[in-house]
Amino acid sequence: MKGASPVSPFVSRRQSLLASVTMLRVAATVAVVAAVLAPAASAAVPDRLPDDATIAGVAVGGLGPVEAKRVVRDSLAPVYEKRPIAVRVNHKDTLVMPADAGFVIFYDWMVERAFRLAGAHKPAVVPLKLGVKNKQRDAAIANVAKKYYSAPRDATVRFGVTAIRRVRAKMGRGLDQALVLRRLEKELRQPTTGRVVEGRLIRIKPAITTASLRKRYPAYISVDRGTHTLRLFRALRLVRTYPVAVGAAGYETPAGLRHVIYKDKNPSWTAPNRPWAYPYQGQTFPPGDPRNPLRAWFIALGDGIGIHGTSEEWTVGSSASHGCIRMHATDVDQVAKLTPVGTPVLIH
Repeated sequence: MKGASPVSPFVSRRQSLLASVTMLRVAATVAVVAAVLAPAASAAVPDRLPDDATIAGVAVGGLGPVEAKRVVRDSLAPVYEKRPIAVRVNHKDTLVMPADAGFVIFYDWMVERAFRLAGAHKPAVVPLKLGVKNKQRDAAIANVAKKYYSAPRDATVRFGVTAIRRVRAKMGRGLDQALVLRRLEKELRQPTTGRVVEGRLIRIKPAITTASLRKRYPAYISVDRGTHTLRLFRALRLVRTYPVAVGAAGYETPAGLRHVIYKDKNPSWTAPNRPWAYPYQGQTFPPGDPRNPLRAWFIALGDGIGIHGTSEEWTVGSSASHGCIRMHATDVDQVAKLTPVGTPVLIH
């Protein structure tokens, strides 16, 4: 053709080579896709299991999913699920059904696994798969334990005016739940002919023992208004007796059990807005001031009531205060040093 450029033989050869490479790549891609799709096609799940298939040791060859599950359940349930377990304690049995103890056999999973293996042309042999739900198991054990539980009794004291009575601690009793848990778990997973789990009772210690009472109550005070006597106890034993003044008629020291709230050494005194405090109502007097009736210590018991030394020591041994408990200054100094904050104080 006029005006056309001649084709170079080298260009033609190059185009042929490129075309060959392209065809090879396409062929390789097709081969890869075929290789990927071939197993998928061959891994199709069959309708029935092969003749040599077993689930949990049960022959299920030639069965479909529903039939296989029924056959496996009929074989395993009488052994694992339908027979109760006897928790035996001191020759007494409490029956627990496996399902109530959280036991479960995964039938659906085992059947599906068998069919997946068969579809992959692998031996359809599936071992037993079971489990125990911890929450239900523990609840079942706790329910059994209720029958045998006897609560321990903590040691305590009863404060009196002249003595302290100790109420001794008492041991409790209960089922050894940790032991039963281990044995019940084993029985659920590996059932025995008798299906019996032996339990035992253990002693339960009280939180507060008799021996700990002395440390728990390092000090105690009783105040006998009738005899104007304060008794100081240490480690539950009477160690000191002191004369005191208590409230006069109309200003009686209130009875009841109180506790030391705080202690103030060489306290100031603020006169209350009461008629008996005239003419000092509302005024505060520092330690040592002649108008300050408090001496040495003020041991606060709440509601404005306290134990304190007095500048009117001749009143000690009578009913002369306005509600507080007065002591000789030397005596209250001893009491304050021997009674920590929190010390019980019984006013009778």
